[in-house]
Amino acid sequence: MVDSKLEVKHRLPVRKLFAASVGNALEWFDWTIYATFSIYFATAFFPSGNDALAQINTFATYALAFFFRPLGGLLLGRFADVRGRKPAMILTISLMAGGSVVIGVLPTFHQVGWLAPVLLLFARVAQGLSLGGEVSNASAYLGEVAPPRWRGRYSSFFYISTGSSVLLASVLGFVLARTMAKADLNAYGWRIPFLLGGVLGVIGLWLRRSIAETEQFEQNKTRAKRVNRPLLTTLREHPKAVGQLVGITMLSTLCYYTFFSALTPFAVKTRHAGDVDVFLALSIGTALFVLLQYPFGMLSDRIGRKPQLLAWAAAMAVLIVPLSALIRPGLGSLIVVFCAGLGIYAAMTALAPAIMSELFPTELRGLGIGAWYNLTVATFGGTAPLVINALSAAGASTLYFWYVVAAALIAFLVILSLPETRGSELS
Repeated sequence: MVDSKLEVKHRLPVRKLFAASVGNALEWFDWTIYATFSIYFATAFFPSGNDALAQINTFATYALAFFFRPLGGLLLGRFADVRGRKPAMILTISLMAGGSVVIGVLPTFHQVGWLAPVLLLFARVAQGLSLGGEVSNASAYLGEVAPPRWRGRYSSFFYISTGSSVLLASVLGFVLARTMAKADLNAYGWRIPFLLGGVLGVIGLWLRRSIAETEQFEQNKTRAKRVNRPLLTTLREHPKAVGQLVGITMLSTLCYYTFFSALTPFAVKTRHAGDVDVFLALSIGTALFVLLQYPFGMLSDRIGRKPQLLAWAAAMAVLIVPLSALIRPGLGSLIVVFCAGLGIYAAMTALAPAIMSELFPTELRGLGIGAWYNLTVATFGGTAPLVINALSAAGASTLYFWYVVAAALIAFLVILSLPETRGSELS
């Protein structure tokens, strides 16, 4: 009874939670607009005349940048473990905002030739390094500042901000597609979201300068500095945690890039759905995704992490293929696809920072999450748009959704091995 009263009296530090998660919001805003607006700017950076090849090259750049995420997770995660969560989060948001502005002002292939895709790649590499550190450091921060009985609720703010930024990206796509001619979108309209990302970055920097360092870091920073070969240490001393993180992240990242990135060009280019309808359906689904974060975070604090994660993996295994059949022209069917898929996915994302923070001790938390989470995301998430487009071009688009089913089955088995950590103290 006493615990219940204490829980009721606890007040969420909303400003601190948004400051911690705003960097991730910017990161995903930038990565989402790159994927969704690629249908307009692909030919700006690659030779014109073959739109399909330009689209594949654009997604190849998208995928290649992902492979710098593990390096960013390793370097910036270690930086966060020995120097602090706060300075690491300020560094990551600066890198991402800078990369966004650079893309927004880049010259085209027509103006500078092959220098255009080279500069695009450099900007994407900077963002890849940044995102590699951001997810792990913000997750560690949210996990460490949360009271044990409220860690699910605190964690939900991570994707409340992320989902809101993705919603902004999809609404922006809807508005621009509705109000601008396609010729104007292809010429300069696609630059608007990237420049807006720079503005969001300034706001994020202002918010993060005011947050305090976590007590867990302050108490363990000396121990973190004494760890030799930290990456090898995660494998040697925490191999089960590494395997569990990889198994869960594999499905999570495929869910994310399927619904937030890959389906937009797939629906428009392959299934011939209207771009306005796709952006509107994605916006509605994303709004639902955001609204479900806190209730699912609260639910995980009550019933536990494990049953909620098992329900997510099972539902994705059963429903992803039937949902893929509904991707076709028509707003109604597209709304069903995005709302069902993102509604199911919200059950996992609401507790993602909590479950990741609970896998590793404080002195290895930033690097442990950063390296292994980002290596998995690079392998499966970074290639998702490329895979779905390549399979579509080969006339085998449905194979991609069976690929997601296989990942869901693996994740289900991995989740069965997790201990229940609801209400536990971080190690």
